[in-house]
Amino acid sequence: MEILDKQLELTPKNTIFCSKCVVSNQRPRITFDENNICSACNYAETKKNNIDWKDRESMLEDLLNKHRSNDGNYDVIVPGSGGKDSAFVAHQLKHKYGMHPLTITWAPFIYTDIGFENYINFKDSGFDNLLFFPNGKIHRKLSRLGFEFVGDNFLPFIYGQKAYAYHVSLKFKIPLMFYGENGEVEYGGDTRNMNNFDGDAIEDWAELYHKGVDFNKLVEKGLEKGILKKEDFKGNAFEFYKSPDLEKVKENGSEMRWFSNYKKWVPQENYYYAVENTGFKANQGRSEGTYSKYASLDDRTDGFHYYMSYIKFGLGRATSDAAHEIRDGHLTREEGAALVKRYDGEFPKKYYQQ
Repeated sequence: MEILDKQLELTPKNTIFCSKCVVSNQRPRITFDENNICSACNYAETKKNNIDWKDRESMLEDLLNKHRSNDGNYDVIVPGSGGKDSAFVAHQLKHKYGMHPLTITWAPFIYTDIGFENYINFKDSGFDNLLFFPNGKIHRKLSRLGFEFVGDNFLPFIYGQKAYAYHVSLKFKIPLMFYGENGEVEYGGDTRNMNNFDGDAIEDWAELYHKGVDFNKLVEKGLEKGILKKEDFKGNAFEFYKSPDLEKVKENGSEMRWFSNYKKWVPQENYYYAVENTGFKANQGRSEGTYSKYASLDDRTDGFHYYMSYIKFGLGRATSDAAHEIRDGHLTREEGAALVKRYDGEFPKKYYQQ
C-alpha cells in the first residue's frame, strides 16, 4: 500500500534519546545539539533564562490595543475545545485584557462525555461560541483515508483545526486570531517560527502539521481509490478543511498569533487556571497510553492518534506528556522514563469497537 506520510522518509536510521527529557530523534522535525539535547529542551531553557516576559506582555498589550473594539463587537477569535489550554487563553484575553473573544470549536470526531461536559462548562462560564460539525459521512471517509494512507485517523480534524479559524476570520471580518502554544518549539519540531510573532505561514501547513499531505492530495487519493465519490463534492462540504485564499487573508488583514509567545506556557498551570475559572474537569482516571488525566480529553478517537504515533515513530502519549513535564520541572528524567516504560504503547481499548 502507498504511504503518503512524508515524515517517514526523513526518520533517522539510528535512534538517539535526549539527555534531558525522554523524547527521541524519531519525533518529526526535532533537532539535537552536540550534547544530545533536543530543541524543545533548549527552548525550555530559553524560556527560563533568556526571555523577558514582562516585555513580552507589553508587546501583547500593544497588539491587543490595536485590535480591541470600543463597542463590544468581537475583536479576537479563539479556537479551542474548552479544554485547559484554550480556556486559559480565552479567559485571559477577556478578563485580564478586556478583549471581546468569539470562541470557535471544530468538533471532535466523537465527543467523550467529559469532553462535551467541559465544552458546555466553558461556554457557560461566559463565552460566545461557534461549534462546527463537518458533514459526518464525508468526515468518516476522510478519516479512513488518513488512517489507511497516512497512518493517522486524526488528519481531517487537523485540517479543520488549522483552517476553520481563518474562514471564520474572513466571514466575520475579525482579523486577530489567538491560538494557544506553538507546538513546534514547545514540544520539539521545526524552529523556524521560534521568534516569529506573526504565526506560521499558511504555505507551511502541509509540511508542519499535515505530514506532507495537503487536503487536495488526500482528496485525490480518495477519488483514485473510490472512497470519495463525485456526489461528495456537492455544496461546500470541503470548504472548511481547505487552506483559505491567501489574497483574501491579506485583504482582511488576518493575523494568527500564539499566546505562548507572550505568556510563559506551562500546561499544568493552565489546567489549574481552567479548573478555577471555567469549570474544567479532568478524567476520573488516567487517559489510556499515559499517566496524565487532564490533556486531550475531548475525542473518543484520541487514543488511536497517539497509538499510531507509537507504531510509526516509537513515541506514544506517555512520551509526549512526560517530556514536557520534565522540561517544566514537574518530573525528573528518571521518573519520566519509568512512566514511559509503563504506559507508552498501551492499546486504547476503551472506545475500540471490534
